[in-house]
Amino acid sequence: MTATADRASITWSNPELQLKDIIKSIPKEFFLKNRIKAWFSVIFNVLAVIGGYVFIAFSPWYLLPVAWLFTGTALTGFFVLAHDCGHRSFANRRWVNDLVGHTLTLPLIYPFHCWRILHNRHHAHTNKHGVDNAWDPWELPDYEGRSLPLKWFYQAMRGWFWFLGSIAHWGILHFNLNEFLPHEKSKAKLSITVVVIFALIFFPTLFITTGFWGVIKFWLMPWLFYHFWMSTFTLVHHTAGDIQFRPVTQWSAAEAQLAGTVHCTYPKWVEVLCHDINVHIPHHVSTAIPSYNLRKTHEYMKDQWGHYMKERVFSWELMHDIADKCHIYDAEKAYKSFEESK
Repeated sequence: MTATADRASITWSNPELQLKDIIKSIPKEFFLKNRIKAWFSVIFNVLAVIGGYVFIAFSPWYLLPVAWLFTGTALTGFFVLAHDCGHRSFANRRWVNDLVGHTLTLPLIYPFHCWRILHNRHHAHTNKHGVDNAWDPWELPDYEGRSLPLKWFYQAMRGWFWFLGSIAHWGILHFNLNEFLPHEKSKAKLSITVVVIFALIFFPTLFITTGFWGVIKFWLMPWLFYHFWMSTFTLVHHTAGDIQFRPVTQWSAAEAQLAGTVHCTYPKWVEVLCHDINVHIPHHVSTAIPSYNLRKTHEYMKDQWGHYMKERVFSWELMHDIADKCHIYDAEKAYKSFEESK
């Protein structure tokens, strides 16, 4: 299904359905944490990242893009495991989740609690127009009222520079204490402090030992590929012409989490390195499901809820459809393109 669906396909047909009903339909064993699987995932990912850096260190110049892509994808796996920690689905003890989450996000210069708090808002308000903090589209009056530089920026992020969206999200939101409620600020400050201390040690050390090119080669380029995947995952898994952002008064948690989230199939090596984050619908139905149980949960859910669930295959055509058409919020048909909005 492409982003050019008709109006009927974005009309929610089951307003009585509640999210708790969907959750109750999932077997309890899919919510159980498995310590062996969780720590095996960490060990596997650490080895993959080490292998990626060895690949970078010994690659001839013409293989460096491949090495950067592999390492950046493996680092995305770090983030996905921290993502489980942020949802408390990695370990039973909160301090273990926090310790592992902070450790895995340090190489990405991501303040763990800041991300965790803001990301949980995305889950609580998925596709709630004006509230969701992930790819919420502007309305036309908002867009037209912006300055020209802001229009250009928005056009780039909603168009063919979508892959920079995660960097903008990281830089604008996660170090800004004004984004957090008073009771959240102490944890946000803690994570920012941890990241700053790490950066003050890591970057000078990397520069002294490898030089300016080493900083680019060993950190910046893998980091950019990591953000490519983060931008792509969040955009593809929540954006299509048949997925509507609803105003607060019309919003349904069941619709948003079941029918407003997309399962996308990527090359198998990406799915393995990123711990099945692409199996996104059960994750949005319940964040308590560990990443290693997402795939079997998805298959189980398809028997009962498959007619609501949307599946895509990652491709140039898919990205072309989203980048060319899903721009400005439209209450009738979900999106208008920039061309349609003129």
